[in-house]
Parts: sequence; C-alpha cells; structure tokens
Amino acid sequence: MSLTIERVEGGAALHRFVTLPWQVYRGDPHWVPPLIGDTKKMLTKHPFLDHADVAYYLALRGGKPVGRIAYILNHLHNETHDEKTAFFGFFEVMPDDEAAKALFDQVTTVARDAGMETLRGPANFSSNEEWALLVDGFDSPPAVMMTYNPPRYIPLLEHLGFAKAKDLLAYYLDNDVPPERLMQLAEKMAARKGITVRTIDMKHFAEDVNKVRIVYNQAWEKNWGFVPMTEAEIAHMAKELKPVVKPDIVFIAEKGDEPVGFAMALPDLNAAVRHANGRLFPFGLLKILWYARKIDKLRVITLGLLPEYRRVGIDQLLYLRMFEGGRKLGMKKGEFSWILEDNFPMCQALEKIGCRVYKTYRIYEKPIA
Repeated sequence: MSLTIERVEGGAALHRFVTLPWQVYRGDPHWVPPLIGDTKKMLTKHPFLDHADVAYYLALRGGKPVGRIAYILNHLHNETHDEKTAFFGFFEVMPDDEAAKALFDQVTTVARDAGMETLRGPANFSSNEEWALLVDGFDSPPAVMMTYNPPRYIPLLEHLGFAKAKDLLAYYLDNDVPPERLMQLAEKMAARKGITVRTIDMKHFAEDVNKVRIVYNQAWEKNWGFVPMTEAEIAHMAKELKPVVKPDIVFIAEKGDEPVGFAMALPDLNAAVRHANGRLFPFGLLKILWYARKIDKLRVITLGLLPEYRRVGIDQLLYLRMFEGGRKLGMKKGEFSWILEDNFPMCQALEKIGCRVYKTYRIYEKPIA
C-alpha cells in the first residue's frame, strides 16, 4: 500500500495524531496512555507556541496512520545557545521503517529550508516539558511527565544517522528512612549560610511561583539544553500543577526574603492516570481518583539553586526534606529525574542519600546542513 506524509490540519487529523500511540503500544504493560483532551490542548494552546514554529505530520499507509512526528523550531532555544537547531518530537511509528524515514525526511527538509544546521530530539516540546528517548530501564512504567517508547526506536534512530548528544539519568530510592546523620549535617550547613527552607505557601501560591521562576531561570541558565521559561509558560505550568501539588513535597530555600533555591516533587500520578485509558469520561476520572489514593511513589521533578549556594549541602537538605515529606504522605519510594549525566554535583548528592540510577534517557542529534 502507498505511503503518504500529510501535515495535520483540522480536528479529525489531530485526533488521529493524538490517538496513534494506542496502536503502537497495544499490549505493552508499561505504557501509560496520556489523557487525550490534555494532549490536544497541549499541541494547540500551549504558551510554548508563542515563541516557536511547530508543525505536526502523519504518515499514512493506505489512508491509515502508521506514524507521526512534530517539527519544532524553538527560537528561544536558538537565541539562548546561539545555535541553528531544529527539534523533532512526539515521534511514534509502527514497525514500518519506510514510514519512519519519510517522517524524518519531512522534518529535515523543513528544518533545512528554515536554515537550520542540526536536528535534535525527541523533545515534547523542550527541556521544560517531556523530552529524550528511553534507552535503558524498560522493565517498569514511566513516572509522571517522563517519556516512554519501544526499545526498537533506539536502532531505528541510529540507522537514520542520529547519534547521542546527551544522556539524562533517572535515580530511584526505595528506602523511606532518611539518613539522620546527613540530615543533621545539611541542616547545620544551611544554618551557617543563613538559609531557611519552608514548604510552598498555597495561600500565596502565585507569589511563590514567581519566586520559583526567578530561581529557575538563573539556576539552569548555563545547563546544556536549558531554555528559560517565559512568564506565560510558568503561569501555565502553575495552573496545570496547582490541583495536584502537595505542599509537603514542594520547598523554597530563602536567605531573608530572597529565594535562593527550590525543589518540587509530585505524586507519581501515572500510577492512577494509566487506568483511565486516555479518557476522563464517563468513568476515567472516577478511576483516577480511586487509584490516586494508593500512590506510594513520588517523582522529584526539579531542584535548583543559585550558583553561589551550590556545593554547601543545601541540595541534600532539599532532597531530604522531600524525602521526609513524602513519607508523611505515605510514599515509600521516589524517582529523581532527570539529571544530566555530567551534572556530577547533583549525581553525587543523590548517591550520598542512597539513590541509584535505574533509567537512562537520551537526546539524539544529527547534522543536516
């Protein structure tokens, strides 16, 4: 049957784009179906689209979808890093090498026409959302806001000329007894620096979110792949996460009234969302609420410190506080992700409290000039 590549335009095509993974992952016990409505909203109304050019493509064989991909030109990324890089994202394909090649040929052509020199990914949409390909650790479901894919995507991308750009690590901890000695040491180090650590104030949520944004954009500005979050993006993220935020596992570090660091964890909502099979109605929401009561794992999504407050134990203190907070919520295990493979201070801080690497994700790239 003939193969065609079509740009997604209109609601029917968008629906086929969003629901293709149900074919790709049929029978996979570890895949977590995303909520269809939320995915459509992300693809069409996310504030990321205000500073990026994005196009979605479907591969059709005999008129039926067999693959999908997004072309992403993140102008803010290129301005930040002085690059000419385009990204691919939301990539999924049936076992059909011809379709995969045609999808990447389409994105490569558009990127070249835009004057780009490198194609990198996967990114959905950027390092501020979901990104990277799972390359090790296929024996368990992904944590909330982390990616998942079939192992066959690894040789597929490499056959298409992509090579590793950077690995991202996910650490795991399944011991709910925090090391008392490290906790005392970290508390003393913070006190010596005049640092206080408190939970997020839900009554003044907007103000605390703004403090987080200030630290976030300074703490990561020199990190590989970092893109600053705009005010619209941080407001969007805050609105999306506020209903599921647990103050016991979200912390702000301050010196006086000035924020110097923060750490945020969420219950691993994937453990509940997977039971909805992508739809909130008629029974999906009830299933999510039912299984959410049984969540016993958290994911530490982000931790950031201003440069002058690193390497003095405050990172360990924030991790340990989340450790304690999670235990109060009945969460006995946690994922810390993702960490750049060469972020040695952060890796060492996690290893000191007993964490181990249990999943590895990879960003791929290839020259296209």
